Amino acid sequence: MAETTGDRMRGCLFGGAVGEALGRPVEGMSLEEIREAYGPGGVTGYTGRPEIGEATQLCLLTAQAGLQASIRARSRGIGGAYFGLVQSNYLSWMRVQGERFPAGDLVAAGPASRDPAVMARRGVSRTTRAALVAAGERGKPGWPLGTVDEPVNDSKGCAGTVRAAPAGFGYPDPEAVFTRGQGTAALTHGHPSGRLPAGTLAVAVSALVHGADLAVAVRQAVAELRKHPGHEETAAALDRAVELAGSGRPSPRRLEGLGRGFTGPEALAIAVYAALAAEAGGGYPLEIVPRGLLLAVNHSGDSDSTGALAGHLLGARYGARAVPEHWRDTVEGGAAIVELAHGSEIEFGPNPPADSYGEPPLDWHMRFYS
Repeated sequence: MAETTGDRMRGCLFGGAVGEALGRPVEGMSLEEIREAYGPGGVTGYTGRPEIGEATQLCLLTAQAGLQASIRARSRGIGGAYFGLVQSNYLSWMRVQGERFPAGDLVAAGPASRDPAVMARRGVSRTTRAALVAAGERGKPGWPLGTVDEPVNDSKGCAGTVRAAPAGFGYPDPEAVFTRGQGTAALTHGHPSGRLPAGTLAVAVSALVHGADLAVAVRQAVAELRKHPGHEETAAALDRAVELAGSGRPSPRRLEGLGRGFTGPEALAIAVYAALAAEAGGGYPLEIVPRGLLLAVNHSGDSDSTGALAGHLLGARYGARAVPEHWRDTVEGGAAIVELAHGSEIEFGPNPPADSYGEPPLDWHMRFYS
């Protein structure tokens, strides 16, 4: 049975969560250290409890904010709240991480916020923490502090990119999707190479969940990327990833030629390489997806981030059923993933729930706001 848009949304979120959980135990280890610890094949499955971390936690909150923004726009007849709701959701999460700042009009509700694993203390990257603390201390959680036009810093770290995949779940206009993706990252990462990869990822995910092939989705995303100032570093990294994936047998050593994955361009390039190389190896989706995930985490670098990104791409391409069941069913956050993907499929589909006045019904509104 062919995958639906909802299947691919679930696959995107499950793939990202599984990829992060596979990579978390070996993040920052050298390839030699990974092989010494886990054998010549390196990581071949979960090496401990399949925990999610910041990447998946904020990714699911991004998906939640996207639903909230669309419901708000349909109920009030006005848009423009997307980035404020994303920031507010992130700040709600930051308060659970132990930060103290005024609550203001924080949005602290919805399937992601109710999931203990999504709100658990798993560590926060320094750049993300600094930017969100500054936004929180200002006392206006619904007003974005970091924007494309007014950068909050000059960071090109990958943390802004790894949470941006659900920005591709909205209506599939590439320009609008790119704007959502890069603006999501700009809340905490101000350098073009910290936010443009996020926009690129969002466009690729959007194309994939609407049925595009992986190579086509990457080409469409890079074409949109090239329209934006400061794209050179990200475009060059992705061009190199596509070139490597099309020449020679995939290996960690070839992958490491793209960097270690700590910056946005490197992390996205590694994920694109892993996904394309896995697909080039042929086989069934249930062979391709785990092959790509394991390639994305077995290297000397930011394995949880690159695993998450590869999972977003491969899951969006092949759907949730292509993520091995024993990985999918045990990773944290599964219930929230199912509800957010189902909600996104309906809210962004051709017939979103509406009452006799054409507005979202109260039960639909409360499902993602309480």
